[in-house]
Amino acid sequence: MRRIIKTGGCQCRRIRYSAAVDPGEAYLCHCRMCQRATGGVAAAFVSVAQADVEWEGEPDWYASSPIADRPFCSRCGTPLGFRFKEGSNNMDLTVGSFDDPADFVPKRHFGAESLHEAWLDTSGLPRIRSDEYDALVQKWKDAGSQPPA
Repeated sequence: MRRIIKTGGCQCRRIRYSAAVDPGEAYLCHCRMCQRATGGVAAAFVSVAQADVEWEGEPDWYASSPIADRPFCSRCGTPLGFRFKEGSNNMDLTVGSFDDPADFVPKRHFGAESLHEAWLDTSGLPRIRSDEYDALVQKWKDAGSQPPA
């Protein structure tokens, strides 16, 4: 187990965290609860000890089911994770909420009963960079800014 300290938080930066994580504990959850909670076909998570997460700005918590709560930011809507209400010292943080998610590589699928096969291997699809899409770049310029890197 290789643990490293990584930081993350929500899009508007109201909620920040640091966590000791093992990048090898990343996985994709395809269950319908995670699909609905994130609006995606899967949730990318990394499992961490709750004691190893330090919050700067307390997240809001949504009771997503009788057995689980999900931290999020009520100002910008960023989903930040998942935890069982009882019986676990661990929780999951959303991979996309880390400042630099490059260290994470998924090691397993969970909730495979709701897995959408067509979304697993997209390596053959055309790729367009945001900074190469002129209409988007112009919108950022018109707003007095630049596209996020």
